[in-house]
Amino acid sequence: MSKALTLSIIIPVYNESDHLKNCLDSIQKQTIMPGEVIVVDNNSTDDSVAIARKYSFVKIISEKQQGIVYARNAGFNAATSNILGRIDADSILPEDWVAKVLDFYKDNDHLKLYAWTSQGYWYNVSHPKIYSWFFDQIVFRFNRFILGHYPLWGSSMAMTRDSWLRVKDKVCPRNDIHEDLDLSIHLHQLGYQISYVTGIAVGTYVKRVYSDFGKFWGYSLLWPRTLRVHKLIGWYLGLIGAVIIYLITPPLILEAKILSLFLNKKFQ
Repeated sequence: MSKALTLSIIIPVYNESDHLKNCLDSIQKQTIMPGEVIVVDNNSTDDSVAIARKYSFVKIISEKQQGIVYARNAGFNAATSNILGRIDADSILPEDWVAKVLDFYKDNDHLKLYAWTSQGYWYNVSHPKIYSWFFDQIVFRFNRFILGHYPLWGSSMAMTRDSWLRVKDKVCPRNDIHEDLDLSIHLHQLGYQISYVTGIAVGTYVKRVYSDFGKFWGYSLLWPRTLRVHKLIGWYLGLIGAVIIYLITPPLILEAKILSLFLNKKFQ
């Protein structure tokens, strides 16, 4: 890549009107603006698209096939920059996120051989540092032990356009596995390294298990299923991890609910 580095941020969106504004506001506050921001509407029935239209720097495209993997792929395929960033609609980026990604890819070895991901924290719990440490151990450290490399985290990741063009026909078009973990495995099989960067944390919202722990158990099983689909013998360790997460999540969610109720009353 001889031309100057540019960054596209891709945001898959399905009914994210409660969170999308804060996400786009965090992009608007970046010290260096991305080359483009693509919101991929995946059949939203709420005000998500109307919210996205309020931001002049946002390009909106549609993906009719339901599922985050299809929305992600559509966004990556539509992007025009040589660096592709991917976040979620509830991601809150620190102001130097774009600058950090672009700085990472100024290194020619990184440009040729690496994908990038960063730390995260939950911003709607009262002790985010404690839970962030736990998140770090499970999502990154334990997965590294199982896989032999770090995984990409969909709420904060980046890769080169060239690496996407190489991997796009290999990723699994399935809604019953973790699409970011699947992408990580395929990239590693192609010889790419994944750099897990500490010292820059992206906020996300605890929301998946507010109402139905049965569904959360199903979500937890996406982890070992992804590993098993790839015939990785460590899939049973992913199952153990899924059980641990399922058992310790109820107090976390209870705390998040109480905090949410308190904040709603406080700011009404």
